Amino acid sequence: MGSLSSPLLLVLFVASAAVIWYAGIKLSDTTDILAERLGLGGALAGLVLLAIATNLPEIAITVSAALAGQLDVAVGNILGGIALQTVVLAVLDAAGVRPRSPLTRMAASLQLVLEGGLVVAILAVVVMGTQLPSGLHAARLDPASVAICALWGIGLALMNRAGRGLPWREGGDAPDGQPEPRGHARGKKEKAATAQGVGTRRAALLFAAAALATLVAGVVIERSGEEFFARQGLSGVLFGATVLAAATSLPEVSTGLTATELGDYQLAVSDIFGGNAFLPVLFLPATVISGKPVLPAAHDTDVYLTALGIALTVVYMAGLVFRPRRQYARMGPDSVTVVIVYLVGVAGLATLAT
Repeated sequence: MGSLSSPLLLVLFVASAAVIWYAGIKLSDTTDILAERLGLGGALAGLVLLAIATNLPEIAITVSAALAGQLDVAVGNILGGIALQTVVLAVLDAAGVRPRSPLTRMAASLQLVLEGGLVVAILAVVVMGTQLPSGLHAARLDPASVAICALWGIGLALMNRAGRGLPWREGGDAPDGQPEPRGHARGKKEKAATAQGVGTRRAALLFAAAALATLVAGVVIERSGEEFFARQGLSGVLFGATVLAAATSLPEVSTGLTATELGDYQLAVSDIFGGNAFLPVLFLPATVISGKPVLPAAHDTDVYLTALGIALTVVYMAGLVFRPRRQYARMGPDSVTVVIVYLVGVAGLATLAT
């Protein structure tokens, strides 16, 4: 990439972002169709499939950066992606909720609060992992990345159990929220695909093609973007946490808007929390590929991004509990707070990175 001109690098970056946007939509749709037809919609295997499928750009970027030894880009993309994908909820709040009501009021459920708690718990382990000695590893594994994977697995099992009902009034769902049950958007997608004559085999082929396109585009966007923005004076940390994270969050915006348009607000929030809980799991393959623990080598900026992700998640957890009624610029007060905290956080990150 270093031999290419800056205009060509920019074209490659924008084209890759477009591929990620389009392929990400197809990937999400076919994942929902296959999950419904294979009976995985509410099962643990379905949660794992959805988490991996919706984060293929981040997987490709992490693997590519680890192979190239650019761990700062990999870490910045993972932790910056968590913060930015949380801000996606503010976009959905402003543009995707049809009734004049905040997203967290419509989506409020104890299960979503639990999912937010899982994100916070995993990010807490990330912070703990940054304080461990770099020599504490064996067989290309370190305790922090293994603990994160174990916690994610336990969390998925608990979420799967919670999805079958909680011993609370309304089953854990708030009254006067979304009228249809969580996940109904996936069923509607499957019915629409059946009406259009899309068979399971075709859906599987589309899934495979979209996955391959996403993986290739993820590698290209990371390498072209890093080279281009480095020439503009943007550090690897800021690039991974902002520009790259924004590009790889495009599918979440599109699929989230689709879910909210269908009135499945809980699914929209769950997809964001679920993706954020999964992203730190990528530290394990990054450690295995690079041959050394990633987290103990984390910079101050990485710990800062982790704290920012925790703060933004807690704001939305509070919104899901308090269920605000008022809106400002078509957003609930929690979304307004998240946008402000994120912008201030990025400004603080810039001072650290320089």
